[in-house]
Amino acid sequence: MNNLTQKQLASPLELKLIDSHTGGEPTRTIISGAPDLGMGQMSERLLVLQTEHDHIRRAIMNEPRGSDVIVGALLQEPVNPDNAAGVIFFNNVGYLGMCGHGTIGVAVTLYHLGKIGLGEHVLETPVGEVTINMLTPSCVQIENVASYRYAQDISIDIPEFGKVTGDIAWGGNWFYLVKSPQQSIELDNVEHLIHFSWQVRQALEANGITGKNGALIDHVELFGAPANSTEADSKNFVLCPGKAYDRSPCGTGTSAKMACLYADGKLQPNQIWLQQSIIGSIFQGQISLVNEQLIPQITGEAFVNQEISVIFNSEDPFQYGFS
Repeated sequence: MNNLTQKQLASPLELKLIDSHTGGEPTRTIISGAPDLGMGQMSERLLVLQTEHDHIRRAIMNEPRGSDVIVGALLQEPVNPDNAAGVIFFNNVGYLGMCGHGTIGVAVTLYHLGKIGLGEHVLETPVGEVTINMLTPSCVQIENVASYRYAQDISIDIPEFGKVTGDIAWGGNWFYLVKSPQQSIELDNVEHLIHFSWQVRQALEANGITGKNGALIDHVELFGAPANSTEADSKNFVLCPGKAYDRSPCGTGTSAKMACLYADGKLQPNQIWLQQSIIGSIFQGQISLVNEQLIPQITGEAFVNQEISVIFNSEDPFQYGFS
């Protein structure tokens, strides 16, 4: 039985969810029924959710209701009443500062609910404000948080694969972007890609290689040639914290990639970068410089595909999931 406090057990037990997918990657948004997290900044509310109500995350992310593929989003009242909403992202193993595909999914969900219209709106996330532009009911451009390359050409030795070199970059999450991985970035090779990328992540941790201020690097990104060079500039594979791979081109990963390209002089402001995912979906990316900071813009499509009422049953030993 889950070890829950009486306070947690007294939390509202009827959640309303809306599922969407962005380029094939699912987002599950809690639209009502979640416990009160206070009126602090999203980073503060994330800590309340994590420390006092983590069973809510586990209930909808983990089996038997969820899976390691889904990213969750909890809608919140914004601190600034002029903003559209606040949002906290999470997955099957924990919490995310930002999620690019999830932000696009949340935007389309808010439009579906009639809470926003076409045009620009602002979302509050635990890592800062994010601007969304509803171009159509399903096409969204997001302006991500400032991104940058933190370290270049960091090499690690992996017993099974030898020396691997990559860059460390921030795109709203921390990434290790492998250079010349010599792996086939194809869907039929996905089990091998997961194995390789997981070995990379474990080696980073074992060698004490981190992001800024000792932050955990919990995303590994590989690149290869796109299926068609006229459709995209690159194809990627992104291993997420819960050991699932991103079906979309990964918004924060594309942001991190563009930060590295800019640092190498290979991408200029307002130049379009088309990033293809391992399943073929595409994000359009570009960068701008604002007060000497690199601000990525990511454009992609999302579609609402189901509405869910979560039923909790006190007799169900797995009502809060298992992992």
